[in-house]
Amino acid sequence: MDASTTPTGIEVSNKDQVLEISWEDGHTSIFPLPGLRKNCPCVTCRGGHGSMGEFEPEAFFEENPMRIEIRNIEQVGNHAIKITWGDGHDSGMYQWETLRWLDPENHK
Repeated sequence: MDASTTPTGIEVSNKDQVLEISWEDGHTSIFPLPGLRKNCPCVTCRGGHGSMGEFEPEAFFEENPMRIEIRNIEQVGNHAIKITWGDGHDSGMYQWETLRWLDPENHK
């Protein structure tokens, strides 16, 4: 892992509807929760194995998105986090590289 994909901190604000990840290179990614939920990387959410790796960064910019909450975050090894969402879904593993690529700042 390099500094751009090495997290140094994670903070969730269900009230503000954001997940913030601080990276070793000094950057902070701010993810609106509804967009992050819509970009769940699991095979079910992506629509099958053939669509794995296809994401929807435009989901971070939707107006009047649904409210969603994060119940729990677990680190998976040194490469990912697993999020348990308020709707009970918990099968997606968000890899650090994917999260850095998905950063809404990269898709404005």
